Amino acid sequence: MKHLTLSATALSVAVLSVALTVAQTIQPATLVLRNGKVVTVDAAMPEAQAIAIRGDRIEAVGTNDSIQRYIGPATQVIDLRGQLAIPGLIESHGHFMGLGQSKMTLDLMDVKSWDEIVSMVAAAVKQAQPGEWIVGRGWHQEKWSSVPKPNIEGFPFHDGLSKVSPNNPVLLTHASGHASFVNAKAMELSNITAATQNPSGGEILKDAAGRPIGLLRETASGLASRALDAWRAKKTAEERDLDARRQVELAARAALEAGVTSFQDAGSNFNTIDLLKKMAAEGKLGIRLWVMVRDSNDNIRAKLPQYKAVGLSDNHLTIAAIKVVADGALGSRGAWLLAPYADSAASVGLPTNSPESIAETARIAADNGVQLCTHAIGDRANRETLNVYERLFKTRPDLKDLRWRIEHAQHISAADIPRFGQLGVIPVMQAIHATSDAPYVLARLGAQRAEEGAYPWQKLMKSGAIIANGTDVPVERIDPMANFHATITRKTKDGAVFYGDQKMSRAEALKSYTWNGAFAAKEETLKGSLAAGKLADITVLSKDIMTVAEDEIPSTTVSYTIVGGKVAYERQ
Repeated sequence: MKHLTLSATALSVAVLSVALTVAQTIQPATLVLRNGKVVTVDAAMPEAQAIAIRGDRIEAVGTNDSIQRYIGPATQVIDLRGQLAIPGLIESHGHFMGLGQSKMTLDLMDVKSWDEIVSMVAAAVKQAQPGEWIVGRGWHQEKWSSVPKPNIEGFPFHDGLSKVSPNNPVLLTHASGHASFVNAKAMELSNITAATQNPSGGEILKDAAGRPIGLLRETASGLASRALDAWRAKKTAEERDLDARRQVELAARAALEAGVTSFQDAGSNFNTIDLLKKMAAEGKLGIRLWVMVRDSNDNIRAKLPQYKAVGLSDNHLTIAAIKVVADGALGSRGAWLLAPYADSAASVGLPTNSPESIAETARIAADNGVQLCTHAIGDRANRETLNVYERLFKTRPDLKDLRWRIEHAQHISAADIPRFGQLGVIPVMQAIHATSDAPYVLARLGAQRAEEGAYPWQKLMKSGAIIANGTDVPVERIDPMANFHATITRKTKDGAVFYGDQKMSRAEALKSYTWNGAFAAKEETLKGSLAAGKLADITVLSKDIMTVAEDEIPSTTVSYTIVGGKVAYERQ
């Protein structure tokens, strides 16, 4: 009996020792979210109520009761009050500096007519200094309520714009970024005349008499943008630095307000990357950036080895990809097609870089161990890009897990859709483009091509492809809720459904905006789902977009954006 008593005492001591050890190993969290619906995008625990965070990492995910033990005297506790918490949203294709710039120039995205644009420019001229450039972005002739007269291909002549701004050069970028409209003063400063030849990969649209009407397609826009850059170069170095820093700050703020915690920047040059590195080191980036280098092959070959970096400044900046552009946009008839446009029989669009040049870029990417991200919208551009990738993969069997991407992949020949899954190529697509472009896709492509391969999400997924989602901001607004709605409904503004058999389920849509985006950047071990050990990047929404009525989704707002365990944005 005495032996039994000693054993019981020993057992009690052992249990107490284990309890004390467990208590000691549970460090208090720095932040706890509780009383919510947590959709984790993690198969091990798809849903939860609460999250414990310590530092910049997730400590635990579970029930309110299981997370209670992580709350200490200094723990910040946020009562979600039933709101939805999801992995931090990942903008898988956007233009970061372009987003910032869009906050500093004329916003033409919602204009209804050419006359409205002329009026906006006239108002801007009254506020401008003599000779100051008037810059704007976002117009799209297919979305105007009426066709301007006179016009060529729906594009107006510059005369009205030149009349209201005779001394201030004007540069207005198309929503797609693949065309620009300029006035007479801008053409004068850009040396654009009737005698000016089209640059390689671009077009200066001219009337029957050979006079430029003001529309610059694809690389021709560079004639005007270089003149704008020359004007900006006259500013002091301090003024230019302040302007660039302001762009970064405005872009980061806009992204965080939209619930975006990671932003995959679709093309910056080395000068911009220098600024981003500096601001990241200063702790002033605010958001996580994954940057594709966009520059000439010669510059990339020379500089990329020194610039390539992963996870700088506590995982706020990564430079591990190259961006190259194969063609233009469908709206401006710059997308490169296998057969002529249905509404312009003389045109198949045009390549902005030759397949041979892209193949050289591919070799540089392979040699440097970085991802290649090729903009391809038309079916010819997608085929040529897949051909370049396939040839490179065959010549470099030593390279594994490349995860090369095609940015947009909007219009694909039925014969090429299976190749995405077969080759492991990631289509990085923007769901909002499908519903935004739908009204003119049929006109450009015709019914057969449109049904066969316009934004074929389900067909691509069935091939084994992993689709990453985004908005292509500032081509579209950085509005994840509008984008999510487009992903699951494919509804246009008038309520029509654009090939609804290709829409995603809500679970597929959320994964495309979180884990898939992380996978597309080789970051899925760090982000994209909510699990212990991952970065504490979380988006909290006012409505449960996984269950509410479809038409309630666009009005959903962001309550909190949390980056690295810190509240970076809180809706007031």
